[in-house]
Amino acid sequence: MLNEVIQTIPQVLIDGLALGTVYAVIALGYTMVYGILELINFAHGEIFMTGAFIGTALLIFMTGTGWGSALPAIVMLIIVLIVTAVLTGFLGMGIERLAYRPLRNAPRLIPLITAIGISFLLQDIVRFIAELTKGNYIVTGPSLFTEQVLIKTSSISSIFNDASIKTSFIIVLVTAVVMMVALDIFVNRTRWGMAMRAVAQDRETASLMTVNVNKVISITFFVGSALGGATGVLFAVQYGTIDPYIGFILGLKAFTAAVIGGIGNIRGAMIGGLLLGVLEMFASANLTLLTGGVFGAEYKDVFAFAILIIVLLFKPEGLLGKPVTEKV
Repeated sequence: MLNEVIQTIPQVLIDGLALGTVYAVIALGYTMVYGILELINFAHGEIFMTGAFIGTALLIFMTGTGWGSALPAIVMLIIVLIVTAVLTGFLGMGIERLAYRPLRNAPRLIPLITAIGISFLLQDIVRFIAELTKGNYIVTGPSLFTEQVLIKTSSISSIFNDASIKTSFIIVLVTAVVMMVALDIFVNRTRWGMAMRAVAQDRETASLMTVNVNKVISITFFVGSALGGATGVLFAVQYGTIDPYIGFILGLKAFTAAVIGGIGNIRGAMIGGLLLGVLEMFASANLTLLTGGVFGAEYKDVFAFAILIIVLLFKPEGLLGKPVTEKV
């Protein structure tokens, strides 16, 4: 049994990294907003889903009008990523301005319920538009990167099976890493990033030091939502088929990744996402074997949340989070 598990490791790592990068970038949106407002923005998963639909619609439009043959696939993807990121960024800013800002001083439960309400609202709006235009809310986008690349991992050791990857995996991985590195540089080495960190540490003191708190929060929502929307495009390119409900479970898992890494910690969100993706793919590939057929691959979601419970039991602040002491 152990040999069979080891044989699948190369493919598990590849598939886990592809899924983990999606979790990681979505988790960044959760952790940025929580770090500044201490608000769990459960509508963020639906912003990711909206980005997937916007990106797919743009790709269908571009390929249908002949741009698909005139432009290289990678150029089309870059254009779609930029347009989708801007649109979903403004969507996030609008949600913050209309739904969250008036409730900023309300008890924490009220903004949380509002976020859940916005989540359902976005699901229904996207479903209505998809059914109105396509006749079905399940949409399949054009295939841009479908070539399979065989990796001879068996040449490293005979105990491993060969692994295969789609070229879309390389595109998704590289793009997600670039976005995460760019965000890390933005937060830690720019003036606006310094303002975000100041507001996250003490909003009232930052406002006394001439920091425009409302503008900083708006920019935070723009950046987080732009990353979420762009990740939706990458998800659609990697997996092909999308529906208005993909953001719900993916959003929950990305939130789980943020908590595992340390909610409010940007680098922790990245590590938590990658770790969760790899562990979930390991469970999907090997649960049936390890449990003697009692549990199948469909229980990988249970496995993911079980990891969260274990981390919270032994390290409640997350892997990279810092313990917080309550002030008396």
